[in-house]
Amino acid sequence: MTQPTQPTPPSSTYRVQLRPEFGFADTAALADYLADLGVGALYTSPILAAAPGSTHGYDVVDPTKANPELGGEQGRVAMTARMRAAGLSVVVDIVPNHMSVEVPTANPWWWDVLTHGPSSRYARHFDIESFPVLIPVLGSADDELELDGEVLRYHEHTFPIAPGTGDGTAAEVHERQHYRVVDWRRASAELNYRRFFDITTLAAVRVEDPEVFEATHGEVLRWVADGDVVGLRVDHPDGLTDPAGYARRLAERSGAWIVLEKILEADERLPDWPVAGTTGYDALREVCGVFVDPAGAGPITALAQELGVATDFDAVRTECRRLITSTSLATEVRRIAACAPGDPREAVAELMVHFPVYRSYLPEGVDHWRAAVDAATKASPHLAADIAAIDEQVRDNPAGELALRLQQTSGMVVAKGTEDTAFYRYTRFAALTEVGGAPERFGVPVAEFHAAQARREETAPAAMTALSTHDTKRSEDVRARLAVLSEIPDEWATEVRDWTASHGLPEPTLNLLAWQTLVGAWPIDADRLVDYLRKAAREAKVATTWTEQDPAFEAAIAEWPSRVLGDDALMARVRAFVDRITPAGWSNALGQKLLQLAGPGVPDVYQGTELWDLSLVDPDNRRPVDFAERRELLARISGGWVPPVDASGAAKLHVVRTVLRLRRERPELFTGYRPIEAGDHVVAFERNGLIAVASRLPMTDVERGIDLDTAWTDVLTGRPFYGVLTDYPVALLVRGD
Repeated sequence: MTQPTQPTPPSSTYRVQLRPEFGFADTAALADYLADLGVGALYTSPILAAAPGSTHGYDVVDPTKANPELGGEQGRVAMTARMRAAGLSVVVDIVPNHMSVEVPTANPWWWDVLTHGPSSRYARHFDIESFPVLIPVLGSADDELELDGEVLRYHEHTFPIAPGTGDGTAAEVHERQHYRVVDWRRASAELNYRRFFDITTLAAVRVEDPEVFEATHGEVLRWVADGDVVGLRVDHPDGLTDPAGYARRLAERSGAWIVLEKILEADERLPDWPVAGTTGYDALREVCGVFVDPAGAGPITALAQELGVATDFDAVRTECRRLITSTSLATEVRRIAACAPGDPREAVAELMVHFPVYRSYLPEGVDHWRAAVDAATKASPHLAADIAAIDEQVRDNPAGELALRLQQTSGMVVAKGTEDTAFYRYTRFAALTEVGGAPERFGVPVAEFHAAQARREETAPAAMTALSTHDTKRSEDVRARLAVLSEIPDEWATEVRDWTASHGLPEPTLNLLAWQTLVGAWPIDADRLVDYLRKAAREAKVATTWTEQDPAFEAAIAEWPSRVLGDDALMARVRAFVDRITPAGWSNALGQKLLQLAGPGVPDVYQGTELWDLSLVDPDNRRPVDFAERRELLARISGGWVPPVDASGAAKLHVVRTVLRLRRERPELFTGYRPIEAGDHVVAFERNGLIAVASRLPMTDVERGIDLDTAWTDVLTGRPFYGVLTDYPVALLVRGD
């Protein structure tokens, strides 16, 4: 089969999070700013009609129209026109895996399914196992619905009544429907429709069906055909029944630049699909990791052990994945086991616990499947017979329901078990517990970094790269500051021991995470800190959870920030420590930004991160951006100002603007890749007439530079570069005077 030719990618992208308070018109007003910044394409969060009041857009309710709450079709067209006039193209985030069913009245397809059941024209659009569909929203099994004319109600929830079934009491009418409204606690074990992870309000759609594909993608494909959209970012392809087939169909139908939100393990490669590559979490691990000092691993691990924090990542990850298969994703395990003889739930769970990657793509990913089978058998020999039977059925029929369900569910188990649980329990060094990260590896050696960039240039030069996204656990600049701790681990350990002795949280993993968060995100107020720590604790599922909260423990979390911030003596030490590491954190932040922007791939800048950004996990990283401040600083830089490296963050803005404009105006410079050997304290590479140089391990006072054999100019300063970093901890060099 001939694969479609990949279109020309944008020179760079700038991600904007749209929401009802910041819609198409507000985004359109950024066109001149983004153009001056050097951006190649506006990259939007999902903009199809979403659940009422949606702040992110991933809860689509109607894929046939632009979101009215953002300004509707008229607003979308106007925004696109403004971008085009400023020389920018548009990339759109799309959500093929699921739709929101939280508000049935807002989703016409789901309303029709609830009304007409299996005879609904949309019944096969959703991945429904059986009817009646369970709707888990009741506070308890004893709660009752109310009959209100042509609908049934439960508090704010409204449900349809099938034609001719509305006579009698509410309970009698309910029994005649194609759905059952039940206790919310039944969802984890009994739900009979596939969902997005464990979120019951996001029902999966069967996009592998050509009719469903056209119905869910028709409007977006029209935007592409009209020239309004040049690129598509695909959310959560691992949840699809057939990601490879989906990628081929989308490429054939769109002809767009396509990147997939695919999380790759450290040594994993994207299958040979007709897409440009991933959205860049692999690059994030490489770029941020190279600024971590491997010499800090021993003392930092010792501190965690001393405080009672688990340091065997494999054991923590396995424990967390097992927890997920037996609780929040138990219904998915049940459904898979029903496809195999004997209902082998425990064996199914154990297989998914031991997947070495998010999912295998049979038959091409058979090695990953074999690894899961071998690891599960070794870990649980008493399940060997069931595992072998499952293995045989999967290999005999890799396109069968058992194989497909196992594959599309393994990614859910890995994501919920690793990203959303283990990463909040394994708090040894929070800079590494990031989406796409490998926290068991203490950073990325320089040689590994170079090898990864050379491989990207060779195999996926049009893939996206990123340092911050709407899903990262903490921003790039928080990670850059935390990386400094790896250089002074003994000093860090002394502080944490003393701080914990006087103001420690009662649960060790959260306690260590809390001090790293305070230092990494400082200055931070009590409200932001409470919100973050509460979410972190519930995700970790050690002392409290989202579904079973411990009031006493959550009260301790709620009062901890005020207690800490209100202790003047303690805060004097915290501020002094932060002041000591902040300049080194700025150095790391500029270095990793330069390496990302100048390196192979299509770099994305997440909204607001062109200045220092010390955001934490969502919703903290979706706060409004002060674009007025950024415009003012950018105007000064455009006028020739070369800003100092200081608290304003203008130096970072200068680096971003300089590289992005150069990428847009001289793309030929950004081809090829050759590592430059420069010792332990510099990371440098050469491309086609361009060299990027970044300081590394900034707490060590040594001269940093590279050997040059011809004349080069640092475009950040406009002056000749003589081999040594002086004005900035980074340099971007072009040949000549």
